[in-house]
Amino acid sequence: MTLAAIQAQETWNGARQWSSEGLIARDHEVVSSAIYRYTDIAFARGEGVFLYDFEGRRYYDMAAGIATMNVGHCHPRVVRAIAEQAQTLIHAAAHVGYMAPYVEMAETLRALMPAPLNEGKVMLLNSGSEAVESALKLARAATGRSMVLAFMDSFHGRPMGALAATGSNSGYRRALGALLNGVEHVPYPNCERCAFGHGPRTPQTCCGQWRTFIQTVLDKLVHPSDLAAIIVEPIAGEGGYIIPPDDFLPTLREICDRTGALLIVDEVQTGLGRTGKWFAVEHSGVVPDIIALGKAIGGGLPLGAIVARADVMNRWWPAAHGSTFGGNPIACRAGLESIAIMREENLVRNAVEVGTHLMQRFQEARAELPIIGSVRGRGLMIAVDLVTADGQPLPTERLKQVIKALGQHGVIMTKCGPSALRLAPALILTREQADEAASLTLQALQSVI
Repeated sequence: MTLAAIQAQETWNGARQWSSEGLIARDHEVVSSAIYRYTDIAFARGEGVFLYDFEGRRYYDMAAGIATMNVGHCHPRVVRAIAEQAQTLIHAAAHVGYMAPYVEMAETLRALMPAPLNEGKVMLLNSGSEAVESALKLARAATGRSMVLAFMDSFHGRPMGALAATGSNSGYRRALGALLNGVEHVPYPNCERCAFGHGPRTPQTCCGQWRTFIQTVLDKLVHPSDLAAIIVEPIAGEGGYIIPPDDFLPTLREICDRTGALLIVDEVQTGLGRTGKWFAVEHSGVVPDIIALGKAIGGGLPLGAIVARADVMNRWWPAAHGSTFGGNPIACRAGLESIAIMREENLVRNAVEVGTHLMQRFQEARAELPIIGSVRGRGLMIAVDLVTADGQPLPTERLKQVIKALGQHGVIMTKCGPSALRLAPALILTREQADEAASLTLQALQSVI
């Protein structure tokens, strides 16, 4: 059916009656081809852990806006907070004057931090990518140094500065020449697929070659006195939900302390309870100098932040950085209400309990479904590797077929790493809902074997 025919069919008495087919057709006419879609599903509304299309079909949303909707879709309290704030003050810009939601969000984020960041300072922004770029800029300004150490398998965003630190996919850099100068990459310790050829291992039996590699880079490529920062994800997200060895973050902390560099931890995806602690870095006991935040802190609205030690943040002079919409009052109110709900409903603990059960379901299914390889994660940040008969990552085209099949079975997921299903649902997911979503997922996998 042509686009014109669809538009005519959807218009009745002058009012548009949307259909999934019609919306998708109109999208293809006007939206950039750079926007990749995992599914062919058009979303009409969301409620809790579910999304619905325009024909009323229900889907388990195991993506949650890519680890964003921690308290689910359209939580009544979040909706009410947004509406109330919209009636009071929509936007005024933090550069023009002071706004209560901005201050309250900064106070709330700081209070969640481990010491000494709980006495640090905050800047609110629009997104995780903007937070990463701001963190890199702050590190350079505060240290007077130029070089940054980042990791392969990392994802820090797609804008040119954040992209310079991203190392998970060459496609993000395709046809781009000079990005932000002064970023060197080293391998992230991915023990299951060791960059140094040592075969599948666990984080507990890691070869440790990554330490030698970092030191070689500092000896031969980046003089320690030029190192402004090391930026790292505590769990590599886009790279495959890779959990590093226990000594990884402590080693980076030691290097920063020894060289005078700053440790930047990107908690955009891992932060705010997803891994079973408010911040994933807490699993290691390491405290960074700067934390970059985004995704879930806005309660579904665009919001990012950096939290830094006060002495680091104070090295920035007035007007050194800023953001017109950063800390928008409505986004702050949505985020504040989401954090309040998470506290009251113990959703950080729920992430551990339901996440453990969900991982167990997929681990048990490996015996009957050889397409399932490694199952790993923390809390409700779970990866299920899909593999061929010889244990290699499932080819990209087959993986796309699997994700489409999941949609047909009523489950929405994205991918991470070479061929892993990424499970990052709302933290309100119950054990019963997790069971049903897992069963539907396993049915879909059975259908494509």
